[in-house]
Amino acid sequence: MVNLNNSASNSAQDLPKSQPRKEKKSIAPKILIGISFLYLGLVLLIPASNVFVQAFAKGLTPLIDSFKREDFLAAIKLTVSLAVVALPLNTIFGLSAAWAIARNKFPGKALLLSIIDLPFSISPVVAGLMIVLLYGRIGWFGSFLEANNIKIVFAFPGMLLATIFVSMPFIAREVIPVLDEMGTEQEEAARTLGANDWQIFWKVVVPNIRWGLLYGLVLTNARAMGEFGAVSVVSGNIASKTQSLPLFVEEAYKNYENEVAYSAAVLLALLAVVTLVLKEILERKTHNPNERE
Repeated sequence: MVNLNNSASNSAQDLPKSQPRKEKKSIAPKILIGISFLYLGLVLLIPASNVFVQAFAKGLTPLIDSFKREDFLAAIKLTVSLAVVALPLNTIFGLSAAWAIARNKFPGKALLLSIIDLPFSISPVVAGLMIVLLYGRIGWFGSFLEANNIKIVFAFPGMLLATIFVSMPFIAREVIPVLDEMGTEQEEAARTLGANDWQIFWKVVVPNIRWGLLYGLVLTNARAMGEFGAVSVVSGNIASKTQSLPLFVEEAYKNYENEVAYSAAVLLALLAVVTLVLKEILERKTHNPNERE
């Protein structure tokens, strides 16, 4: 028996060892990545890079001269003014709506969420037309406004309404998930210790939602300063009066003032770059619990 066992073990050792099975690497991920980069390059990266190439093709002199033009400066000032007014108004609305939706159950809650999302789904041109049909000379409130010498359409108030409409959902939509994840335990504990609602909001809620709130502010500001469709309908596109920076780019390009148009486009593109950088920073801080504390 011993000899049989020894011979069996020797035979087993003489057998060739089975090689580990090599898995064939699929080329599908590489193909998908290549398609993604190709698509982004053709649709986004190459056109965006070309704007910078054309803007600096003749050096910095045309760019500097563009910033000296009164209509260019007026467009920048108007664009900043629209964002400066729209941003705090949308912040107040966004925080109020987010608090109401995340902390209360009431009839029509789903409808309110749908209405907040409406600017995402409706065309900005249609949004501008809605404002004209309400506040224009032949609109619902047109006769009243004209009788009291109040101008909404083709003036700053109409452009502001359009800007507020298209940038309205961002803050609410960023803050609501944070409030849902946060829960109510900390707020209830603070209320038990004698804190009032205002103290709870500033001392408990704001520190927990700050990154989501800042994320919403960045997106709201970018949309407010870059809006074209809705603002173009209600503004009249009057140079140095109701012409925002996006409208100025189109007007300059139509008039074959290419260097000026490229200069304004570069300014808007830099705004987009800053927005993306801030967005990436805030996303990392939002998803990193160590940095949120």
